[in-house]
Amino acid sequence: MKVLIVLTSHDQLGDTGRKTGFWLEELAAPYYRLQQAGARITLVSPQGGQPPLDPKSNEPDSQTDDTRRFEADPQAMAALAATGRLADVDLAGFDAVFYPGGHGPLWDLAEDPHSIALIQNAIRGGKPVALVCHAPGVLRHVVNEDGTPLVAGRQVTGFTNTEEEEVGLTDVVPFLVEDELRARGGVYSQGPDWGSYVLRDGLLITGQNPGSSAEAADVLVGVLNAER
Repeated sequence: MKVLIVLTSHDQLGDTGRKTGFWLEELAAPYYRLQQAGARITLVSPQGGQPPLDPKSNEPDSQTDDTRRFEADPQAMAALAATGRLADVDLAGFDAVFYPGGHGPLWDLAEDPHSIALIQNAIRGGKPVALVCHAPGVLRHVVNEDGTPLVAGRQVTGFTNTEEEEVGLTDVVPFLVEDELRARGGVYSQGPDWGSYVLRDGLLITGQNPGSSAEAADVLVGVLNAER
């Protein structure tokens, strides 16, 4: 099986002067879950090359066994340093798509026409798409073939308003993931803040927060194995 992982290229946290990017655990945990399942993984980002890492995701409190393993893994780090360009992706070469979060995707991937088309084409082509934490916000402009929002009527989750409040960025982000999913007609639900909570609705898999990334990858593997 071949899985495409789509990372952000955006590194500015609004106008705060602080850095953002992708959240390391949300890449590392799925990377090893997918690899363990035999998946061949390709990393891409809008600009290609080295995507920006959210520095907070690499602080001691945010590190996990998976993040430490990833940073000590020469192959993984080489792949991260040389991501392909999202615009060059041929979806025909992949069986599934995974989006790690971090705040970065709210600025670039949520508005990126290549990302929007990729998700639309994957779902319409019968390929599962998994998104965790802030990445479900990337679905805001994704539509069904009849033009209705993809998330309308679907069971979805994503970073909660209270989790955003706890990290102090409610007034910094361009939109709140929970509010946006609800506004687009998603049947939004959540588990306890910071606990693993993953929903699957057909080919769409969403996870609530960093701690949900491993479980989201496991659900994705289950879907792929069921199709084989």
